[in-house]
Amino acid sequence: MESSRATTRRHLPTSPFAPRTAAPIKTFEIGDRVSHDREGIGRISAVEGTHAVVVDLGGGRLLRVMSPFDKLHTL
Repeated sequence: MESSRATTRRHLPTSPFAPRTAAPIKTFEIGDRVSHDREGIGRISAVEGTHAVVVDLGGGRLLRVMSPFDKLHTL
């Protein structure tokens, strides 16, 4: 008996279901105004590649948000 391997399933053209597509990666620039679902409104103060950003929430509070940026939205 052969062991099963993890493979991706191919999409059949006759299928009534839409193929899965990856969500676009959010990108941010320094100075962008953003809203965090839990922490509130802030401004991007540093970008660490595509994997993390630092948000200045005011009053000396900084928040480092790792990707995926599900809870971070641009204003």
